[in-house]
Amino acid sequence: MIHFLYLVGFAFFVSIAFASFSNGTTKERVIYGVKTFLQFVVVSLALAWLLYFIPW
Repeated sequence: MIHFLYLVGFAFFVSIAFASFSNGTTKERVIYGVKTFLQFVVVSLALAWLLYFIPW
């Protein structure tokens, strides 16, 4: 569970940084930050789910 919290925290802060450095209006920056956050979380969970089934 702690790994998921680290993932969410990392995604949150990196999304804020990406949104603050992007071009556009404030509304566009907020939308970009939310999209980036969701992409971080969804892609990370999808990769974790796929790698779970690989026998190491």
